[in-house]
Amino acid sequence: MNATTSAYRPLADRMRPQTLDDFIGQEHLLGPGKPLRLAIARGQLHSMVFWGAPGCGKTTLARLVTSSCNAQFLTLSAVLGGVKEIRAAITQARQYRQVYDRDTVLFIDEAHRFNKSQQDAFLPHVEDGTITFVGATTENPSFELNNALLSRVRVYVLKPLGAADLAQIIRQGLQDPERGLGSSGLDITDAALELLAGSADGDARRALNLLEIAADLAPAQELTEELVGEVIGGAGYRRFDKGGDAFYEQISALHKSVRGSAPDAALYWFARMLDGGCDPLYIARRVVRMASEDIGNADPRSLRLALDAWETQERLGSPEGELAIAQAVVYLACAPKSNAVYKAYNAVMQDVKAGTSPEVPIHLRNAPARLLKELGYGKEYRYAHDEPDAYAAGENYFPDDMEPRQYYHPTSRGLEIQIAEKLARLRQLDKETV
Repeated sequence: MNATTSAYRPLADRMRPQTLDDFIGQEHLLGPGKPLRLAIARGQLHSMVFWGAPGCGKTTLARLVTSSCNAQFLTLSAVLGGVKEIRAAITQARQYRQVYDRDTVLFIDEAHRFNKSQQDAFLPHVEDGTITFVGATTENPSFELNNALLSRVRVYVLKPLGAADLAQIIRQGLQDPERGLGSSGLDITDAALELLAGSADGDARRALNLLEIAADLAPAQELTEELVGEVIGGAGYRRFDKGGDAFYEQISALHKSVRGSAPDAALYWFARMLDGGCDPLYIARRVVRMASEDIGNADPRSLRLALDAWETQERLGSPEGELAIAQAVVYLACAPKSNAVYKAYNAVMQDVKAGTSPEVPIHLRNAPARLLKELGYGKEYRYAHDEPDAYAAGENYFPDDMEPRQYYHPTSRGLEIQIAEKLARLRQLDKETV
């Protein structure tokens, strides 16, 4: 260790890049000629939000932006702070401007945790230049930050670090003699480095934290694959948030894999969600939706199988229920696809909401009472079962003053092939009757 116990700082904190040249990753933002790189190099401050997974460099970038512009850096956590703390930071920024005539960057960690009124508290001070707002969030700013604040900032999307980037960061942590573990003389095998970088799952902070733990436990001068495996605990680490972006991105990937008839990919995303802690019943409900939205009458058995899987999960729990859901996922992915009912439903709902309320035609009304019969309810109704082929050719079932429309257009897949053929035959009978 390069620090006394009383002044201990974690390796991940000590190894924060001091300059932009030391920063690893995010080439799409910081590569030569990229807008953020140019803005930092020129000292051009502007309010911004860094959106990305944990450990991808959001806080470090905020500090580098501040130092490049020779500004004061104030930090506030949305988890611990509120309007009172915001006002105190604004007062400090004003005093700093009066004394030094320099800008202040107010860095807000976990910015998505501030509510609307707290976010609104920043607006006038961003507007008049008292502060440059720099926020960090792991959640989608479009959903978590209000429009007034979003309109005053530029959003930069940071990507999880790749395995090669993490391996480079780990080696720096091992070799740096001043801030890292260079004075310890430790080395790491290629296999251990690959395992450590992979287990961090794009998170540099986690990679360095695991490295520091492994270094403390190393019996010799080399970090081996076996030792790293013990530190990781075998389970590794995968990003997932039951209510965050990863959750909705993965359920979207599962749904699209089923829709795209890719059973293996669908199983993969199903397993990823379970591994991340997702409630299997949530997935079961979504699978029922897939059965109706993307398969429909091309294979009506899909809906029944999805409902059976849901019921199995409720009755048996894990892991038996999850296997039933997996069975449904694979079946739905392999089934013929049709969104004809989904499209028809949306189209008719749009017409109904945009129209008036025409009455039910007299011949389609029930007449359970004598008065209703005297008023003609049900008169001239043609009972389909009494007609040839149980079809009343030429009969109209729409309101009298509404032009009949075709909402449902069966596809040429699965059972809908036969449905389309039958409907075409019935429509031909209608034409012959007219």
